[in-house]
Amino acid sequence: MAGMQTKWDTYLEEQIKKYKGICVPLKAGMLERIFVKKLRCTSMHPNPADEFCHADIGPSYRIIGEYEKSIRKNLLHGLDPFDEPIMVEKMHPDGYLILNGHHRWAAAFRCDIKKVAVKIVNLTQETDIEKVLQNSKHDRRASFDLDEVVFGGSDPKLLEKPLPITKRHFYKERLTLGIPAIFHFLAMHGYDIWLYTSSYYSYDYLQHLFRLYHVHVDGVITGMKRKVEDTAENRKAQEHIKQMFRDSYKETIAIDKYMLLRTISGQDEYEHYEIPEKAEDWSREVINRLEEIEKGRKHE
Repeated sequence: MAGMQTKWDTYLEEQIKKYKGICVPLKAGMLERIFVKKLRCTSMHPNPADEFCHADIGPSYRIIGEYEKSIRKNLLHGLDPFDEPIMVEKMHPDGYLILNGHHRWAAAFRCDIKKVAVKIVNLTQETDIEKVLQNSKHDRRASFDLDEVVFGGSDPKLLEKPLPITKRHFYKERLTLGIPAIFHFLAMHGYDIWLYTSSYYSYDYLQHLFRLYHVHVDGVITGMKRKVEDTAENRKAQEHIKQMFRDSYKETIAIDKYMLLRTISGQDEYEHYEIPEKAEDWSREVINRLEEIEKGRKHE
């Protein structure tokens, strides 16, 4: 830590030393994730694998200072310290691991805020991926970007009908028009469906959401843009996950708004299928391309 050592600097160093190498993510129960809205700052722990805790990178004191100013301003007007909750994951041996919001947590600690708003999530772990792959009966998968493709924008005409009002309060996301039809087609033709997201959704939250739309999702990879320390151990873990997919699937189709990319395991070449830029016909065009692939497969 640069400059004069403060109480918070000492505390951060102690936390990193205490939990590095021993913290393990745990699954939080549904009730815990629904009803726990605030946590004590001292029950949240910095993620030793995050760049925030890396000796060569560390926290930005400029950002922490800006959050401190914001906290004091909000408190002066009787508001919560932050507009957005800190994202955390339950962990062993105790407390909660910070996923997103290290600088806000630091600012709250330095401002002597006892409790802050949090959102507890269950991120996808390597064991979750292994379980899906071990139970899969398919050697093909289709992958989607959850944030950019599966969840729609703001135009109601391009969205699936809203969920019943009793479900809408908890499940706020709306699917892009036609996503259930595409997922149904893929499932009927022997594909596992995998979603990738940079957001911090709980795996079971998404599974329940898609069941309400009468479709099934096989796997979800969450928190794709987490800033993780570049270590040999982390690189090995990422490569292991990639190898599991290579071993499990002979074929992958990546689907986005403007194209489909079909790749075959062990081959450098890929097939490219463009989607015309007609948003209202997007799902129909995707299914047309998938049907082309199915017809072509019969002649392979």
